[in-house]
Amino acid sequence: MGGMRRVLAVALAMVAGAVSLTACASDPAPTDVAVAWAPNGRPAVVVTWKDTAQPNRITIEGVLSESPSYVKYIPAGDPNRWEIPTSAFPPDGNYKIAVATGTSQGGVTSDLTRSPVFDTDGPVLPTAAAVAPQGRGILVRWSVPAAPQDFTPNDPLDVKGNKTQRYVPMIGRPGQMLKVIGPATTANRQVVKSVKPPYVFQLRTQNEWSTRAGGQVLGLTSSINAAVPALAQFSVPIRIRGRVILHQVGCDLESPCTSKRATPAGVPVVVLTQVAPGARWTPAARGSTTGGGYYDIAVPTGGSRPYKIIVPEYVKGGMLTGTSTSRPAYTKSVVRVASAGFAGGDTAVARGSMVTVSVAVKPAMNTTVMLQAWNRQTRRWVDSKALPMRRGQAALAFKAAQPGDFVYRFVIPGAMMFGRPMDGTTTPQLALHVR
Repeated sequence: MGGMRRVLAVALAMVAGAVSLTACASDPAPTDVAVAWAPNGRPAVVVTWKDTAQPNRITIEGVLSESPSYVKYIPAGDPNRWEIPTSAFPPDGNYKIAVATGTSQGGVTSDLTRSPVFDTDGPVLPTAAAVAPQGRGILVRWSVPAAPQDFTPNDPLDVKGNKTQRYVPMIGRPGQMLKVIGPATTANRQVVKSVKPPYVFQLRTQNEWSTRAGGQVLGLTSSINAAVPALAQFSVPIRIRGRVILHQVGCDLESPCTSKRATPAGVPVVVLTQVAPGARWTPAARGSTTGGGYYDIAVPTGGSRPYKIIVPEYVKGGMLTGTSTSRPAYTKSVVRVASAGFAGGDTAVARGSMVTVSVAVKPAMNTTVMLQAWNRQTRRWVDSKALPMRRGQAALAFKAAQPGDFVYRFVIPGAMMFGRPMDGTTTPQLALHVR
């Protein structure tokens, strides 16, 4: 509603001015007011007109747009020609040039004569800018939507041709100003050589009327931390947790660029491991960040080994993220008890019965395990029988000769796997009641 009031006010002011000028007009009005572009690519509009060597006043009138406060007086005897810089015209509007006879002291002494209407539509900003690594640099591509409807088709200042706007590539880095890195182009792609994050790539899009910034691409750096468990039961997944922080560049045309932190969701994370000493690092698990940049990844385990977590270089639309790696952390594996107990699950038997106690572990290793019994008098574990373990299984059958309550356990020694030690373990206590 406010905009409509301004338009109506301007229109009414123009009508009132026309009535006033008509009432006091005493000189003939100029004729044949025309506009054209200044030669040699100068950013100016040339106004020409015809009269009889009179002084003139030149103004810019808005057509359903506010009129800018531009006034120029031309002395009598000067050429009937004047150049108005394009910076005097507000962007994205419709205007006429009005020429009258008059001076700054005596005012306007004729009717106004106006040029044809023309628009000052600025460039159409690129959209969907995308980036891809190319050697040591990047390849940026962008697309430009169709121009909006032209409400003054074929006006005298329309620039003909399909490529009426140009793109100036710019790069900004933290602490530096945005700077031009290449000539203006009409293409929709740009190769930037030898560039590493963090940076912001931006297109300064220009046409005959104005310049706008758009088509932005971000090159980010990343940092990652990780919490890796020190111990893990063999073949039981561990959880590795941490956070990824991205560092991006923000730029204004009038001030140095700054670095900002970002913690988005969806950043890919890869867990690497080294199965044997000196072996190459290979992926063990993959995941991505959630809100706040946090990640929580389940990692299958095997033997003892180190882990490190990386943010790989990846591209998402107009964003390219550089890689980062956490410090390696060592997780020692512990032999896992898969099962232990008495055959048939019987923990209460009659005196003289045969009892079988067994244990199974992972990995399925060959070793010697020790069956121990709890001595109530000395309050110590006492070795009862050394048993061979084959393929991770060991068992002992014995007669329950005496009544009472007894407690047993298996002691499994450590082992070597892929050139690294694995801790041994003991089973939970195995209680047996003989009646």
